[in-house]
Order: sequence, then structure tokens, then C-alpha cells
Amino acid sequence: MNIVMLTNTYLPHVGGVARSVSAFCEEYRKRGHNVLVVAPEFAEKVADEKDVVRIHAIQNFNGSDFSVALPFSGDLSERLDTFRPDIVHAHHPFLLGMTALRVARERELPLVFTHHTLYERYTHYVPADSQALKRFVIELATRYANLASLVFAPSQSIAELLRERGVKSPIAEVPTGVQLEQFSGGDGGKMREQLGIPKDAYVVGHLGRLALEKNLNFLAAAVAEFMLAHSDVHFLLVGSGPLTEQLQQLFASRGLAERLHMPGTMQGEAQRDAYTAMDAFAFASTSETQGMVLTEAMAAGVPVIALDANGSREVVRDGINGRLIMHEDQGEFIAAMKSLYALSAEQRHKLSRAALDTAQDFSMENCAKRALDLYAPLLKQNWPLDDSLYAQWMRLRNLIGAQWEILEGVTGAAGAALTPPPQR
Repeated sequence: MNIVMLTNTYLPHVGGVARSVSAFCEEYRKRGHNVLVVAPEFAEKVADEKDVVRIHAIQNFNGSDFSVALPFSGDLSERLDTFRPDIVHAHHPFLLGMTALRVARERELPLVFTHHTLYERYTHYVPADSQALKRFVIELATRYANLASLVFAPSQSIAELLRERGVKSPIAEVPTGVQLEQFSGGDGGKMREQLGIPKDAYVVGHLGRLALEKNLNFLAAAVAEFMLAHSDVHFLLVGSGPLTEQLQQLFASRGLAERLHMPGTMQGEAQRDAYTAMDAFAFASTSETQGMVLTEAMAAGVPVIALDANGSREVVRDGINGRLIMHEDQGEFIAAMKSLYALSAEQRHKLSRAALDTAQDFSMENCAKRALDLYAPLLKQNWPLDDSLYAQWMRLRNLIGAQWEILEGVTGAAGAALTPPPQR
């Protein structure tokens, strides 16, 4: 089948959604399907990319590393005419998500929407951040989901949350799988040597965007306290983002600068080696819909310490493949790190084996097969793609209808956001 993916974040941007879209595209193509990605331009260009339509975009929106796609592209329609999509898959409810709705309605194609993100946790990137704005983005995403033929939820807890918020469209749980071969067989010793980490050090690690919504202030404070109590503990913090300098200053102020290792963003072999260099992976985000980095760490055999939250609770099994902390309490998080630190070599190996077993359950092959099986019943073969006057009129009529749905969704979400929540 021919699948068009529309996403506001894509390579070379580093983030969960970009990695998810890329991973699914790669697996679909391996299985013989054609995939066209529609994504914004980023300041950093990707050389020789194929089957990607780049949309002009505002770079580094509000000081972030996100690009904001402009609403129109002159050659997108022609490219879609050539590609002849069977499925339109949106990965955001706004910007290119609205373009996805227009494309699906105009061409009478099924619209699939993956609810990757708890958007209310990201409103701090917008200058007018407020509780009303948070209500607006929740309502907008909910209304958009109800315009889709099918909604993919990355985890069971997100599927339940969407139903609680009023999503009536069919919802299927489809996590982003981990490409196991990309995270096994890493050389952690080489990575430790490159970063100046002693061979016998105990390494707590984290990988991801260094941004406010990842709850890194809580995580860094807990790890710093743990390091102060154990002189052989080092912290490997892989990634980049707006909190980079702040995190460096925090560890320097505690006299821990020499045991903090921040190599920046890593991909490919370097990323695999970084995971393998860790003894435990620490994760404190409560804004995820699925903790992709958790399954990646486990695919490298690394147990995980995480707060109980959407995405984490489906992956981390307390005492089996890591520790799941039920409350956002720094003392409890530190105690969990200490409990793994105190394990014998045999006990650590048992945790590592359990982590590898968990990663198998989330393999990319299994997740892509599930998504494709869900696409299949939606396919429609009778849309007239010729250039007849009737076909052109139908496309115009459908496009006007899509514009109305978008306007109705935005104004309805705005009205709901401006209505004060009921008093308890």
C-alpha cells in the first residue's frame, strides 16, 4: 500500500516522534510498502533523503529546536497525485496535521492519527502559556482524534486517557517498537574510555532531549544526591536542549562536574555504545505517551529506574527489569538507585536478562505488523483519481468540508478552553 505520513517533527530533529515516524517508515518499506513523508524543513539538512517532501518552516520556534511548518506548499498536491496514497497518517493534530485532514478529505482517504504527545505538557514553548491554553490543546487534540478513521495510542494508559477525554473514534494500542539489532552488541567499554569514565565506575545514564518537559530538574537533583553518597558513581547524560547549561551548573555547584559526562546528541553506533556503558537508566519524565528510550535501554540490557507514569508503567516491572517509583519523591528515587547499586553481579545479570526479554515484546517488527494489519480494513479503492470535471468538483467540495471541520474544531476548542472548569 501507499502510505503518506505528515509530521511536524522529523529527522534530523532528535525526539520521540521523529524517531517513531522514521522507524515505522523503515519497517514498512522493508515489507514492500511505499511511504512518503511530509515534514518541515530544519536548519540542518539531510543529504540524499528520498520520499520526503519538505515544507517551508520557521526555524527554532521561540528559542526551541522545533520548526513550525508554514501552512501551504505549492508542490505537495502534485507530489501526492503522483504518489497516489491509500492511507493518510497524521502524527500531530495541528499544522501539518490539519494538512493531513485536508488531504484525506479531499481525496476521500482514511485518516489515521497517532496521539504521540500530551500537548498540554509542552505549552511552555508558546509565549501565551496559561491554563486556558492547556485546556485548548487538550480539546483540540480530542476533537481532531474524533475526525480520524482510527487513532493509534502508543500505550494502554494513553488509550484509556483518550477515552476519558471524549475520543469516540476507534482507538488501537500501537507502541513504537524498538529495532533490537540497533541496540544490542554495543561496546560500552569503548564509550567509557572515550568519555574518561573509569572501567569500574557505576554509571547512571539518561538519553533524550534536555528540556523542561522531561522533568530533568527532578532527575538531576536526585542523581546528584546519589553521586554525593557514592564516590564511584558517574552520570552519563546523552542529548542536547535548552537545559544543557543549567544542568552543567547544577552538578558543578555540587562539586560533581568531573563525574558528569554530557557528550551531546548521539546516533547509531555511538548511541548503542552509550546505552551499553550504563549500569542503570534513570527516567523521571511524566509527559510521555510512551517511553521509547526505556525499551531502547532494555534492548541494550540496561535496567530502568522510572517514575510511574503513562508509558513507563507499561514497560518497567518493579523488581523484575528495574524499579518503578510510585510517587514523584526524590528520596524514593534515590533509594531505588541505591537498591540497584547494592545488587550482586548475579542479581544485576538477572535484571539485565529480564530487560532484554521486555525489549523483545516491543520489537519493531511486531509493532509495524500490528499497524499494517489495522490499516488494511480502512483501504478504499473506488476514489476517482482521473482529471474529469466531476472528480475535480468532488475534490473541491471535500476540501471546503475539511476547512469547515478545521474551523469548527479550533473555535470549539477555544470556546471550551475559555469556559472555566466546574468547581469541585
